[in-house]
Amino acid sequence: MTPTRLLDMVWILLIGLTLGGAALGESAEPGLWVTVTIAAAMAFKGRMVIDHFMELGNAHRTIRRLVRLYGTLIPLLVVLSFLFGSQIAQLTTL
Repeated sequence: MTPTRLLDMVWILLIGLTLGGAALGESAEPGLWVTVTIAAAMAFKGRMVIDHFMELGNAHRTIRRLVRLYGTLIPLLVVLSFLFGSQIAQLTTL
């Protein structure tokens, strides 16, 4: 597969995941499984963007790991904020 064709396929996958996540978020009853599903899609999409569009798949190992960690940490924080939202609000209120 040519690099251009691969980027096109990744882009279509990213658009499909974005639309699917938006549809799920709008139609499903809010709950842990919806949050975890959307967070997993966020992590996967972040990894695809980091590796294919930012071209960090071949970057120095330390830079690549730090950016991938960031792409994993944000969805994890979304799930934690769903689970512990009221406690986080109490800790951050003046």
